[in-house]
Amino acid sequence: MAMEGAGAESNYNSSAESQLEQSSPRKSPPSSPPSQDHEEKTTYVKFLLSNAEAGSIIGKGGSTITEFQSRSGARIQLSRNFEFFPGTSDRVVMVSGLLDDLLKAVDLILGKLLDEFYVEDGGDAEPRSRFRLVVPNSSCGGIIGKGGATIKSFIEDSRAGIKISPQDNNFPGLHDRVVTVTGTLDEQMRAIELILYKLAEDPHYMQSMNAPFQYAAVYVGMNYGPPNGVGGRYPNNRHQNKEDRNNTVTIGVADEHVGLVLGRNGRSIMEISQLSGARIKISDRGDFLSGTSDRKVTITGSQRAIRTAESMISRKIANVSER
Repeated sequence: MAMEGAGAESNYNSSAESQLEQSSPRKSPPSSPPSQDHEEKTTYVKFLLSNAEAGSIIGKGGSTITEFQSRSGARIQLSRNFEFFPGTSDRVVMVSGLLDDLLKAVDLILGKLLDEFYVEDGGDAEPRSRFRLVVPNSSCGGIIGKGGATIKSFIEDSRAGIKISPQDNNFPGLHDRVVTVTGTLDEQMRAIELILYKLAEDPHYMQSMNAPFQYAAVYVGMNYGPPNGVGGRYPNNRHQNKEDRNNTVTIGVADEHVGLVLGRNGRSIMEISQLSGARIKISDRGDFLSGTSDRKVTITGSQRAIRTAESMISRKIANVSER
């Protein structure tokens, strides 16, 4: 499978390191320094980003991803547009290289995402976000530890929330689970660091590095694909006729949450429309559903596209409400 992202330089120079420290300073260094063996070991990390987040990391003409690779010394690769992790509308990102370089790249990526997608208006509190790692089933036991002791120690050390998804039997052939890390940038980076050092001890973990974006086969095997057949690559959507795409549903969204659905410069609503295949229109200010203070959100398309758009809108609002 073709991947976006160019090869990175192998060396990391001191001037780039200085720039990185200035752009995203850490409040607290690791409580125990990594061993020399870990620092010199090549490894990888996979995680999920929305299409909009992936576009931000790639940058215009690939400028941002090239800069991050140069500054960190790690290699950054992304699955193709509309090739998603099963059960989500998220692309897969893989960062590989020496552990220290890899962590620098993740720090740069998280810092940019926080600045662009999670900046909170007013207040001195640091923004909190969720970062979703993709980890092989066989390696999750090492993160959990006996009786949950290891993951508990990671949570106490980093002060981040760490949750591991249950094994998903809905996608035969999928052998990965999602590890969600929630917190501030410093908390997330400490948790990711602890997790990666633990994974580096697992001899089976490196096997997945050779097939980073194998999930398209899982989709096709399960007759799944991006909602409404975005990209026209999935046979389960080819039999929809035009009449199926003219359904319209109107839902209510609280006035204070409309900005979340729209996103900065309309980015979120464009992403939802693109991924679901539905057309979405939000009523003007003051135009509410009768008897409520909810704005009208009209969704037009196939029933599947409408359901997907509704789900994405609900999830976007719920994600912010949880923080």
